[in-house]
Amino acid sequence: MSDLYIAHDPIFQQLTLPDARLEKLAGGMTWTEGPVYFAQGDYLLWSDIPNNKAYQWAEGMGVRVFDDAPNFSNGHTIDRQGRLITCEHLTRRVTRREHDGTLTVIADSHDGKRLNSPNDVVEKSDGSIWFTDPPYGILSDVEGKTAPQEQAGCYVYRVDRDGAAPVPVATDFDKPNGLAFSRDETRLYVSDTGQSHDPDGPHHIRVFDVANNTLSGGEVFADIEHGLSDGFRIDEFDNLWTSTGRGVSCYNTSGKLLGEILVPEVVANLCFGGPRRDRMFITATQSLYAISVAVRGA
Repeated sequence: MSDLYIAHDPIFQQLTLPDARLEKLAGGMTWTEGPVYFAQGDYLLWSDIPNNKAYQWAEGMGVRVFDDAPNFSNGHTIDRQGRLITCEHLTRRVTRREHDGTLTVIADSHDGKRLNSPNDVVEKSDGSIWFTDPPYGILSDVEGKTAPQEQAGCYVYRVDRDGAAPVPVATDFDKPNGLAFSRDETRLYVSDTGQSHDPDGPHHIRVFDVANNTLSGGEVFADIEHGLSDGFRIDEFDNLWTSTGRGVSCYNTSGKLLGEILVPEVVANLCFGGPRRDRMFITATQSLYAISVAVRGA
């Protein structure tokens, strides 16, 4: 197709734009993560974890600091009331920023012990909050603060409502990372990035069946050949677009690799945005990129 794309299946050409340009919107950071698009304001937020900053980008306005001490924030999402939900490494908690700017703690412990360092988060349509809890924020001072792990493992959790305790829904991960529901919420995809600290560790995405907010299955959906699947999103056709070591890869619902968008830096995460949800924002190591695609985010 072009030097920008690798098509592994002809259908990938229907999902991308042959004349699209990969735009660099910001640079000079250390490790960008957690992109989240606010449709009501037409702007993007993301984190630079090691520098403990959160940034905002808006078309025609450029980049500004959104929060100069966000507790080494990582993954973000927006709930159905338009409020920002954040995974904080330093405080080892998941929080919600209310419309008046105050913070509500959604989860910070399980079974009387502190969480590891919540990493990525999604909201289900019933209002429950689901998040992953690997140890990256307590392994060193680079992305948080070195501390002993209090939990027996690295789990995926569900919080059913405000004030409810987080419930482990998957406990057999090495380092659970990105997560996303299918459009009908009958499947939950969760990546395992254990290879980040173990050459023989997992580097794949698993898929679970969801029924009554309980998970079953958990087989490997896709192995990531180049790098790791740190964060990902689902499009309107239920294709999964994930970060990798050399760009963004797109998989169909059967786990077949359809194609790749090549990015000159290691990609950490991505999200869909823009007025038509057809602009992909990509956090990649030191930079923020964007590219228009021929499909909308779910």
